[in-house]
Amino acid sequence: MLSGTNAGELAGVDAVLAGAGVKSAPTARRVVLVGNKISPGNPVTKPDGTVVRTLWGELAYQLGGKKAFARIKADDENATNPGDVLRELFKEYGPCLILIDEWVAYARQLHDQSDLPAGGFETQFTFAQALTESAKLAGNCLLVISLPASDTSGSPHAQTDDVEVGGIRGREALDRLRNVVGRVESSWRPATAEEGFEIVRRRLFEPLDGPDAFKQRDVTSRAFADLYRAQGAEFPPECKGGDYEKRIQAAYPIHPEIFDRLYTDWSTLVKFQRTRGVLRLMAAVIHSLWEKGDRNPLILPSTIPIDDSRVQSELTRYLSDNWAPIIERDVDGPDSLPLKIDAEQPNLGKLHATRRVARTIYLGSAPTVAAAHRGLEDRRVKLGCVMPGESPAVFGDALRRLAAAATYLYQDGPRFWYATQPTVTKLAEDRAEQMKRDPIPDEVVKELDERLRADLRKMGDFDRIHTLPRSGADVPDDLDARLVVLSAENSYSKEPGSPAEATAKAILESRGNTPRLYRNTLVFLAADKMRLQDLYEALRRFLAWKSILKDKEVLNLDPHQVRQAETQGNAADGTVTARLPETYQWILVPEQLKPDSAVTWQASKLPGSDPLAVRAAKKLRSDELLVI
Repeated sequence: MLSGTNAGELAGVDAVLAGAGVKSAPTARRVVLVGNKISPGNPVTKPDGTVVRTLWGELAYQLGGKKAFARIKADDENATNPGDVLRELFKEYGPCLILIDEWVAYARQLHDQSDLPAGGFETQFTFAQALTESAKLAGNCLLVISLPASDTSGSPHAQTDDVEVGGIRGREALDRLRNVVGRVESSWRPATAEEGFEIVRRRLFEPLDGPDAFKQRDVTSRAFADLYRAQGAEFPPECKGGDYEKRIQAAYPIHPEIFDRLYTDWSTLVKFQRTRGVLRLMAAVIHSLWEKGDRNPLILPSTIPIDDSRVQSELTRYLSDNWAPIIERDVDGPDSLPLKIDAEQPNLGKLHATRRVARTIYLGSAPTVAAAHRGLEDRRVKLGCVMPGESPAVFGDALRRLAAAATYLYQDGPRFWYATQPTVTKLAEDRAEQMKRDPIPDEVVKELDERLRADLRKMGDFDRIHTLPRSGADVPDDLDARLVVLSAENSYSKEPGSPAEATAKAILESRGNTPRLYRNTLVFLAADKMRLQDLYEALRRFLAWKSILKDKEVLNLDPHQVRQAETQGNAADGTVTARLPETYQWILVPEQLKPDSAVTWQASKLPGSDPLAVRAAKKLRSDELLVI
């Protein structure tokens, strides 16, 4: 801006100048010092033969060439502080702009004794004080110094911070520079989320060019804003106002929710740099989406391609190493759970809904796994997923399915988050898997028997019910109308010779060793062979959750895990209750059209939602097969 370049060629500068009340920026001499690009041990010979040894020598040379350097040549050769000569140089060669970056990286290389061409450690901070005071007194000099934002003194993350500033020596240099600069500084903190919109857009995208580009931006922003207003209950409250539409315009083509998560959550990580870290990540995201030909109207949290190794690297480099396998299993790997759920559920798969939900939760929860207030609310998950024309309910369904099955996804009320420790869901899966064997474990058979007997307490129009007889001897030969409920192992299928039909025939023909006389008093209820496996699976899951709650003290479950086990256990209980009548759906009725003809079997499915015996009686009376 101060180089003499036409302001119209620099994006946003016109507005800055107008705000300052001037038509053009003054031309100024500029000095740029980058600490990790300058060696304190190797003097630099300039094209005109000038040999520069120190930081102040480099400053003077950039400011006024050989003539200006001559004013401090002796101090450069002796590595001593130039003092008030700096102020004189600023006034003589001003107006001037001095930019210093990575000063800590430069200073930490200096020794206590002045045995390097650049001088000693202490001299560096004497120069820093002279520089800041001279810039202040000159009146026509702007000095801009960048220092690491995180305070490392006594930090509980000292080992991590050492990487940022360079160990103990770097921390000392940072503290000394802060003390010196702090006396005259006008502090500017790292970019806010709103400023981040502009930084990322200018660095990673071409500027919007022409009315069509601005129209496309405004149409997209309005479509998202209309969605948030029309279905306000599904999204966070702040999305309903007109200000959020302006935020979408400002961040376009990136959704503001991405910046909110990066600047609010990821910036709490010690190693994550608010500007550089966001730029690195978004550069990888944009490149990956561009390679894939992504046509989505905005880049949302749900469209961040975490399955791309470059993007995943940026999202795990600030976290512990055990996040990579978690992503592979529960977030966005080629064999991950979200992809399996999407493949099994067509209504979810056509939108990749579960995968998009998983990506959104990861972006919003991975950096806050150790925080007291973890995770994202379901409304904010939908904000990161739903686009105009899509139903939020689809993503709500995907969220529920993912939470019920994921190993590392936790839920507490409306909040969801990924963590590095397996959830009790994983423990329940393991316990359920242990019960998946042949023959069916006794505890599964016992649970099914108890549930059947409880359901059959309501007998409907039957005089008696014989539940799970082991043979015909357990079924009396009486005149009463009775229902015989066969065991699950005697299931029914339409294929010839089904176990249910064979068992029913044996019971019908005899009571023990005695032929049965009153055969027209018996009908039989049997389980469907195909649905029986689903019922067993539901029973195993229920028993697994039940055992976890029983062992909660031994397992040392925290209150949240206990609540999760209770919630999942109740859900599993409901699934068993629903699948029981779906499984025991066949009523088998013996028929004999003539006294001398063979007995045939009529199999019918039971409709309705009443208890089993009540449904069976209604069906038989409706078909005039039960007469009272």
